[in-house]
Amino acid sequence: MNDCRHFLPAWRATALAVLRDPGVLLILLLAPVIYGFFYPWPYGTEAVTRVPVAVVDQDGSNLSRQIVRFAQASPRIDVRLVTGDEQAARQALWRGEIEGYALLPRDLKRDVVRGAAAGVTIEGNGAYALLNKSVLYGFSEAVGTVSAGIEIRRLQAAGQSAPQAQASRSPLNTQLVPLFNPTEGYGSYVVPAVALLILHQTLLMGCAMLAGTWAEADRLRARPAAWLGRLVALSGFGLMTGLFFFGWIFVLQDYPRGGNPPAAALLLAFYVPTVCALGLLLGCWLRDRERALQVILFSSLPLAFLSGFSWPSEALPVPLQWLGGWLPSTAGIQASLRLNQMGAPLADVLPWLGRLAAVFGMALAGLLWAGRLRAAGPNPRG
Repeated sequence: MNDCRHFLPAWRATALAVLRDPGVLLILLLAPVIYGFFYPWPYGTEAVTRVPVAVVDQDGSNLSRQIVRFAQASPRIDVRLVTGDEQAARQALWRGEIEGYALLPRDLKRDVVRGAAAGVTIEGNGAYALLNKSVLYGFSEAVGTVSAGIEIRRLQAAGQSAPQAQASRSPLNTQLVPLFNPTEGYGSYVVPAVALLILHQTLLMGCAMLAGTWAEADRLRARPAAWLGRLVALSGFGLMTGLFFFGWIFVLQDYPRGGNPPAAALLLAFYVPTVCALGLLLGCWLRDRERALQVILFSSLPLAFLSGFSWPSEALPVPLQWLGGWLPSTAGIQASLRLNQMGAPLADVLPWLGRLAAVFGMALAGLLWAGRLRAAGPNPRG
């Protein structure tokens, strides 16, 4: 009964503090909504198509013209310029009119007919990785298709039938079937992972700012039950944000989802309180509202690289692997991708949930210890 006397007022006061504080309200509730709608927007087309390119045809043969036709038919690239002057294509690339070009050298057909090594040079704008990838793939597919036809005709001329020539050219046919990203789109790859990072950072900043505000007003003193009330109130806002991403944004953007909804909901129940507890502990330590925002704001990019979804964690130094493995953002992202996108059973993510529980226990112990120290003075506040 004594605990409830401190728990409920602290829960109510914390919820009202969030709603009355424009800065905290913006970060805890409005920022995730804004991110949820506008962050996936640039990736709405999922895959990059029709990238403007040029072809420098210095050969002028029927073979080079066939390569140009296949390039024009590719959905990856859009041939805007066909010229024999490489300098003209290079100037167009520098002006930003195209994102790359293919150079079909002189005597290309003669080298092919003689059976000599013949190469096609592809130049791309390396400043934009996705555009550069489409340029390279588009031209490579066009040249590869023409090369396959030439090789098949050469095998037929050597006495093989058409089916035999095709079998000799490609003895093992490969069929690629994407399992967890059917569209092979960039948005379906990056947004489901970054959503957990957005939730992590907004919760961390909002909770740290609120704790910093309490520290500035000398209101950090609280009993354990009061700290639990504060934590439960803040976790309620975090759970609403998490359900907003899982239950609305992923559906609206049509990302792969729904592999294991009950386990994904259980993950949120572990993830959100852990991040809130860490945010409160960080705010108690920094004891400054603006400083908490500054410190956390610049940690987003390192957390993304340590999480292992954009860069393999095995390629990191061992100390960074260990650090990343114990960060709540890493555990949340890895477990969420397995449960929500891949449909993994709960047993497959138990190690990640165990790490979240351990971090939550340590953060909660730190909060209660700090509250006990500060509550030792006269008139501890609940």
